[in-house]
Amino acid sequence: MAEIDWNLIKSFVTVAESGSLSAAARKLSASQPTLGRHIGELEQALGVTLFRRGRHGYELTEAGSTLFERGKAVSEQASAFSLLALGSVEAIEGTVRIAASEVVAAYVLPEMTMRLGIEEPGIEVEIVASNQVENLLRRDADIAIRMVKPAQNELMARKVCDIELCACAAKSYLDRRGRPLKPADLVDHDLVGFDRGDEIIRGFTRHGIPVTRSSFRFRADNQIVLWEAVRAGNGIGLGQEPLADRDPLIEKVLPDLPLPVLPVWLAMHRDVRTSVRIRRVVDFLHEELKRYSAGAGANSAR
Repeated sequence: MAEIDWNLIKSFVTVAESGSLSAAARKLSASQPTLGRHIGELEQALGVTLFRRGRHGYELTEAGSTLFERGKAVSEQASAFSLLALGSVEAIEGTVRIAASEVVAAYVLPEMTMRLGIEEPGIEVEIVASNQVENLLRRDADIAIRMVKPAQNELMARKVCDIELCACAAKSYLDRRGRPLKPADLVDHDLVGFDRGDEIIRGFTRHGIPVTRSSFRFRADNQIVLWEAVRAGNGIGLGQEPLADRDPLIEKVLPDLPLPVLPVWLAMHRDVRTSVRIRRVVDFLHEELKRYSAGAGANSAR
């Protein structure tokens, strides 16, 4: 049997972990046809069927399950080799892949990466916009900006700041419906919030604000969609205070509403801590995120 291309193994392991071609494609920044072709080539090379294809995604066959553990070990070893090689690179040039939440990736990072490009023209940036905790161990990203502290021992995490949350709405909505003066007034307003999650409802309930799912006239599970719905005048929602402050369409309401803060962490793998390129971007993001949380140096959102 001819030597198997490492990319085929990587695709196999990622599809097995993700359960579908679409999820694996997002994780690897590849196309679904490419991953499907990789799986087919690997099955042909090995002479076994690795997956059962069904309506609910890709499920490992018995042979696939056996090979998955070996493939995962190979994947981790290859990633470790790559990490060590990256850690030895001294030049401040090349690609840095940054994982961040949808809102941070869409509304916060672009201005920061623009300034980074001016200061470090040799660095190319790739952004992974995801609310999932990216697996830095597998090199899905070089750096992650997260609102929770990563738990893996192999990762180095650095607390940057806390971002305040606020209740806010489009000025056009408030002109039309009036401005709430106290938290209890929210029951008379249209709210914008999550479709399947109930975190906001539970939070309001804890503070004696009797909202229900039907209070949220606009619901979605994508944070960008929710923020744009607020900006368009669909109702009152929650947002990052620095983002609201810099948007001329938005007005904050109920400043005394008890809301949590978002802790911001920068994380990277320990094996890349000696990379001058990665360290430069981490230090740059640390200062930029601190400035953002303080409301300094931000342009308007539009």
